[in-house]
Amino acid sequence: MDLQLAFILALTFVIHLIGTLAYAFRIAGVRTGKIATALSLFNILVLISRTSNSFQGPFIAKRVETDILGVASHHLMSDFSLILASASLATIVGGLLIPTVQRAASAAVDSFSGDRSVPRLLRRAMTPRGMHAMVHAFALPHRASLTALRFGKDLPVGVILLNVFANALWTVGVLAAIYAGSLDPQFRVTASTLSSIVNGVATILLFVIVDPYLAGLTDDVVRGKETDQRFRRVVVWMIGSRLAGTILAQLLLVPSAYVIVWVARVI
Repeated sequence: MDLQLAFILALTFVIHLIGTLAYAFRIAGVRTGKIATALSLFNILVLISRTSNSFQGPFIAKRVETDILGVASHHLMSDFSLILASASLATIVGGLLIPTVQRAASAAVDSFSGDRSVPRLLRRAMTPRGMHAMVHAFALPHRASLTALRFGKDLPVGVILLNVFANALWTVGVLAAIYAGSLDPQFRVTASTLSSIVNGVATILLFVIVDPYLAGLTDDVVRGKETDQRFRRVVVWMIGSRLAGTILAQLLLVPSAYVIVWVARVI
């Protein structure tokens, strides 16, 4: 593995790790009753994710370009499989870190409510006392989290399945567009701009069906209309379906790339 590929894998890991940790901040919002504050603080991590995302695409594109031009020889299919595997690994790690990040996020939300200053919050986190608190926030998932994976009538099966498919498309969208350039190099520039063909479907599913359902469930828990136990059960399944989506993305990479190539030729 060369340095460029290692850097791409690291960026992919960060992007999907932060995406998974969004559930921890949602849980923290429920525990503290301050959902808006929790999601606002999560935006700090979103900035890191978007910065990583802005570098990931160009680095992957450069790898494909050098292979097409014969400047360097890469096993592109293997490289893209590793990138998708990095997304799956990040989702697993993120899921394991949910209890730890949930505790740290809850403390951050409560602390932020005092002076409402993000710079002060970050400065306190970097003090010995703040670092000590973060270390003591470490916790592994309870065994109950595994038993929550059992099917039951209380699970929104349709939403969970849609989350699998949406995350698969979301994970593979940009990668398929770039990989399409290696399948038909003369249309590689056009293909690289067509990730929205795949991501568009994922965006609709995530922001029209999945996210509104989770938002409504979160509000119901805060108002006492739903139990915290069911909420956590659904969250465990959402993380599991997100992981399943990154695995499914391995199968969708090549078909999605060929669809993008076809569109690039006919438009």
